Amino acid sequence: MINLLLLIGWVTFSPQFNIEFWIWVALLLSCEVFLIRKVIPFTPLGKKMIQKVNFDQRSGIHLIVANVYQYNRQYHKMLRLVEKESPDLVFMVETDQAWANAMEELEMKYSECIKIPLENTYGLLLYTNLKIDRQETHYLIDSEIPSLELDIILNDGQKITLYAIHPTPPVPGENSVSTERDAEILIVGKKSKANPLPSLVIGDLNDVAWSYTTELFLKISEMADPRRGRGTFNTFHAKIPIFRWPLDHFFLSKEFGLSELKVLPGIGSDHFPISLKAVLTKRNTTDTLQANGEEKKEARQKISNGLD
Repeated sequence: MINLLLLIGWVTFSPQFNIEFWIWVALLLSCEVFLIRKVIPFTPLGKKMIQKVNFDQRSGIHLIVANVYQYNRQYHKMLRLVEKESPDLVFMVETDQAWANAMEELEMKYSECIKIPLENTYGLLLYTNLKIDRQETHYLIDSEIPSLELDIILNDGQKITLYAIHPTPPVPGENSVSTERDAEILIVGKKSKANPLPSLVIGDLNDVAWSYTTELFLKISEMADPRRGRGTFNTFHAKIPIFRWPLDHFFLSKEFGLSELKVLPGIGSDHFPISLKAVLTKRNTTDTLQANGEEKKEARQKISNGLD
């Protein structure tokens, strides 16, 4: 969008059509073509990585991921959304103690809850009616940024693993590079690939779906992105309609089929919540990517850089 606005502005307001004008037009057009090629896989023109299946409450799971924005105090909107959607599992990030207190009524609705309220915008809340068979809290890169690894029992008794993460973003003046974010995403990708159980990776990854790191994650994990072939499903920025992109994600291992993916109404945050319904299937319904030797080496290097 920004590149297109620059191109339109340059053509509209340029004082003269000299060689410099045409050089800039060519550069901006080349950049626009590059960006369009990156985004096309996340439109109906792209190839779907995962096929649509009917939802089955016994072998399926309905999840909501919501970055609530720590300083947002419109708690009632999140509570109303959960009441309306009635998911099997809710994962919230950027939750401080005030959010944990405000969500206490969800403990009457959900039998299992994990609360890690923090004042640093990396707090986590998770609620589910499904049985948690194994629960681990990790601090993969930073001692102040938690993530969750859970084994969950579906209604039909099948077990899956859920990785729920919120890695740190690159922020000018604080964390100017994406080293730590990339490392955490790739660590989780390797853990999922090595896991014999069907698995889901969910959360605000602070990275767009078409980035190089996200694509490398897909290759390392051999998971599927339900956005591909369907749409961008933009979740950020909720308050700026013309500047939106997908930061909140679900990734599924090859054992899952997709029943539904949708962006939900705003809750007062700068992110929209996003919802997924997925089902364990008896056949492979996914078309995954695989990493070559150089990409595996690069992933190891990125992880090493993040751990240094």
